[in-house]
Amino acid sequence: MIPENKSGDMFDLKGRVAIVTGGNGGIGFGIAHGLARAGARIIIAARNEDKSGTAVLNLQAMGFDALSVYVDVTDEESVKHMIQEAAHRCGRIDILVNNAGINIRKPVQDLLLDEWRHVMDTNLTGAFLCSRSAYPYMKKIGGGKVINIGSMLSIFGASYAPAYGASKGGILQLTKSMAVAWAIDNIQVNAVLPGWIDTELTRQARKNVSDLHERVINRTPAGKWGNIDDLAGVAVFLASSASDFVTGADISVDGGYSALG
Repeated sequence: MIPENKSGDMFDLKGRVAIVTGGNGGIGFGIAHGLARAGARIIIAARNEDKSGTAVLNLQAMGFDALSVYVDVTDEESVKHMIQEAAHRCGRIDILVNNAGINIRKPVQDLLLDEWRHVMDTNLTGAFLCSRSAYPYMKKIGGGKVINIGSMLSIFGASYAPAYGASKGGILQLTKSMAVAWAIDNIQVNAVLPGWIDTELTRQARKNVSDLHERVINRTPAGKWGNIDDLAGVAVFLASSASDFVTGADISVDGGYSALG
């Protein structure tokens, strides 16, 4: 069963286990850190085991309970093993954050089919595989939370990211479908759409797209880039009992970027 919240704090995640795919850096680590601060036991699930180990050590050094499990989210058997290992080591799965993702920046006419498939398999199919595998464990304990990480490109177009945009648009529809299907099982499924967040990946994007920094600053009402900790609050809300009647929603965390239409 879902642990009873004895503190009276609707955002308290003590006793709950959270898997964060791609949680060893960037937005994923910011979310993992936020969930850990709220009391959750964190499982970092990613391919780069050295980087995951460093992320776990960083969380442990801050006094949090964390461990890592290898996963390639594009591989069905790897996903099954990750979920089984997480459940075996922690006894339960309460929260799944589907954050693992990649981007290949090319216009449509230059994008190879293998590149298209790689992005789609990682960003969209990976979220499907992880969610499907986690579902029976959540149902068994009486409920759970799935948080899918979308993007501003879930709702806007970009000439240089057709596969990424398509995958992140698909995340919204996958979120709604799972939310409708699993509401009866007390599993809430929601999406978070980060705006322009300062990460290693977006720093590289700024090198590849010469005027990107200026365009982002000029377009964002807050007048700045976000940082990874800006995703922590919404993740805690969607992972906690505070959001028990919120499902199928998508929440932008973008400094007002999408409010301009």
